[in-house]
Amino acid sequence: MVIKILVTGGTFDKEYNEISGELYFNGTHIREILDLGRAQIDVEIIELMLIDSLDMQDKDREIIVQNCKDIKSDQIVITHGTDTMTKTAKYLAEANLKKTMVLTGAMIPYKFGSSDGLFNLGGALAFVQSLSHGVYIAMNGYCFEWDKVIKNKTTGVFEKKA
Repeated sequence: MVIKILVTGGTFDKEYNEISGELYFNGTHIREILDLGRAQIDVEIIELMLIDSLDMQDKDREIIVQNCKDIKSDQIVITHGTDTMTKTAKYLAEANLKKTMVLTGAMIPYKFGSSDGLFNLGGALAFVQSLSHGVYIAMNGYCFEWDKVIKNKTTGVFEKKA
């Protein structure tokens, strides 16, 4: 079965404009990351959008859910901005799909050269192949059920909800 990777943007795919000092999107880096990691698994990358998750609206989440419904594969990884990842995970959980969906992201853009995104994507790809149907968030080497995780905005780490 081919794993589908849905790209939505977030820090994962941001680049840095050295002149203006701003972060921006110029396409996804997922294929480059997989090649760098010498990944041998069969994936299909689908770029849905490239937006910061703070700018994500309900209509964007509905696009993500609809794509998950339409995809034949029951193994889906979604790259997503970390600030509203749990909100999108809730949308997916409420859709009650019989699929394994793992959201992941990065705190540091891939193009910065020392991104946690490589590790998080690798973890998400492993988790999506081994977990039962449901919605999960894979960050920092851990995989959490969607409703049992929070982003600690002080440390920048995802943690189990108390």
